[in-house]
Amino acid sequence: MSAVHQFIPSFVSRDAIGAHTLQVRSVLQEMGLRSEVFAENTSPDLEPHSRPYESYRPKPGDWLLYQASTGSKVAEYLLGRPEPQIVNYHNVTPASTFGRWEPRLADEMADGRRQVAKLASVARHGLAVSQYNEAELKEMGYRSTSVTPLLLDFSTFDHDVDRPTLDWLSRLRDRGGASILFVGRIAPNKAQHDLVKALIAYRTLYDPAARLHLVGGASSPAYFDALRRFVGHTGVRDSVDFAGSVSDAVRSSYFRGADVLLCLSDHEGFCVPLLEAMYNGLPIVAYASSAIPETLQGAGILLDSKEPVVVAAALHRVLSDEALRSRLVEAGRRRLADFSLDRTRRTFAEAISAVLAEGAG
Repeated sequence: MSAVHQFIPSFVSRDAIGAHTLQVRSVLQEMGLRSEVFAENTSPDLEPHSRPYESYRPKPGDWLLYQASTGSKVAEYLLGRPEPQIVNYHNVTPASTFGRWEPRLADEMADGRRQVAKLASVARHGLAVSQYNEAELKEMGYRSTSVTPLLLDFSTFDHDVDRPTLDWLSRLRDRGGASILFVGRIAPNKAQHDLVKALIAYRTLYDPAARLHLVGGASSPAYFDALRRFVGHTGVRDSVDFAGSVSDAVRSSYFRGADVLLCLSDHEGFCVPLLEAMYNGLPIVAYASSAIPETLQGAGILLDSKEPVVVAAALHRVLSDEALRSRLVEAGRRRLADFSLDRTRRTFAEAISAVLAEGAG
């Protein structure tokens, strides 16, 4: 029996790539393939599901599948392996977005892109979670590629709410003013500073009681510190909620207590929070960068500009036009069906089957 073993830099819980990896293992095993997960770093709760990457022992018929999202020792290890390989590309954040804030992380990201490019010389195929990512693989020299979306179980979006958080959000709503939500780690490529500028414009032009909720931990302390200072200097300290890294229940409370999801990221390889917003019936306003237009596919208001007054006007349209809001929510439900787990698992299985068949030919 053949095997497709996965290699991943960081195998951690409450992470889209970690969840994808578990789903991939399940798909591979259902296909009759042996499949184990080998990781550089693993969170304690996932240790029963993985082994250190150095412990891999090859057997005839093995294929290796790399979950690529950052620079890692795993990639260097795979570059020296003789087994046929597949790269599952989740994108690597461009180093330029972190360079002035976190030079060490920027170096890691630059290494990650170099490693993915080097793997083009040994990989039989590149799987990309979006067409945007597939285009990058082709630019790096991958001759055989296909698009297989993230394998996401939507039931993981459906948590019991944290009642104190939802009650607090409800009290804020009762006082008046829109609740604008962004979910994602605080990092330069997520451009939370542009969200704050948009909030100021929206409060000035339309809704002086509007609030911005930023849910997610910080991956750049320097950027986070600068962002907090910026919020203080602009006079909206009491209207910006830095929620930080939160539990699943608190996260669900924010989605259910918000009026709109606003995303002004400069770089996203897919953007799972867009799907979470669709799942929770939340309309979306987003900047048309990187993979965001592809992920939305019309299920939100897409902007070609991040000028604060432009963003504020878009927010006003969504929040003041109930018919438009309803159309966006319904479009989100339709788009979400394209990422149903049954459909994405089938797509992934078909892609792997084709690669293995070609490799055996």
